[in-house]
Amino acid sequence: MENSAKIIVTGAAGFIGSVLVGYLNSLGYENLVLVDNFDDPDKKANWSEKNFTETVEKEDLEQWLENHSAKIDCIFHMGANSSTTEFNYEVHKKWNLEYTQMLWKYCLKNNVPLIYASSAATYGNGELGYSDDHEIPFSLQPLNPYGISKNEFDKWALQQPENAQPPFWAGLKFFNVYGPNEHHKGRMASVILHSFHQINKNGEVKLFKSHRSDYKDGEQLRDFVYVIDLVKVMVWMMQKDFNGQPIQNGLYNIGTGNARSFYDLADNTFKSMEIPSNIQFIDMPVDIRDKYQYFTEAKMDKLKDAGYHAPFYSLEEGIADYVKNYLLTNKYY
Repeated sequence: MENSAKIIVTGAAGFIGSVLVGYLNSLGYENLVLVDNFDDPDKKANWSEKNFTETVEKEDLEQWLENHSAKIDCIFHMGANSSTTEFNYEVHKKWNLEYTQMLWKYCLKNNVPLIYASSAATYGNGELGYSDDHEIPFSLQPLNPYGISKNEFDKWALQQPENAQPPFWAGLKFFNVYGPNEHHKGRMASVILHSFHQINKNGEVKLFKSHRSDYKDGEQLRDFVYVIDLVKVMVWMMQKDFNGQPIQNGLYNIGTGNARSFYDLADNTFKSMEIPSNIQFIDMPVDIRDKYQYFTEAKMDKLKDAGYHAPFYSLEEGIADYVKNYLLTNKYY
């Protein structure tokens, strides 16, 4: 059944979703239904060369599911409004809460596993730490409407009784993801991609100054995780379920468990391009200054305890692979 499995991937034209589709293709999965807005020319290179059976516009998915009688074997829900600078909560509520509830209810009714993207943005400024324990979401205070919407769905999922849950579900709290296929993301792309473009244009990288006395400029710390590690975890979860050995339902952090500085990130981008480092510091935009996370680091015990022991790329390894094999060669995953 495995390679013939019928799998839906939402957000399939986007960053993580398109890399997931590429990874599934590499394992022989081609019976894929891709869901997204496919009229964006900036995203076309992410998905157009992949192997799949059908595309569905994201606004049409609910109707498509109602009309589709063939068995779906798994849904990966990577589609979301991911802009942390979109402050209209109603936009996030529609796509990150209500749309995901619609998919959950479909998966419950039709006995379909659901793996969906949550976010480390749910953790707010980190005052409660970065544990994926199921009690914590009810006390979290995310810093922006995007994080709030993701946390609202996590809380809703955790409140569903066992008989109102899909047969397997996992909400994945992605930390700072970088890697191929993010060209379309503009301001929301990783600092590595921004650094690459700045180096090519001006021979320097501009990083945000710190506006807190306990952090030096460029020493803000994040858990940067390579997108290829993310998709490996997701497919591992799906295959465990296919093999009748599902891990426990619930929320899982997906990061490296090792916070690194933005300075390290920029410096390694220079190294991968074989150009001497030239890092300057600029003021952080006022509109994000009070909503900015200065430290994130995933607590990764739960995923390890579930049996996932594959090594993650280090920051140095991930940036080198991204820059040399994708950015410098203008390739997509």
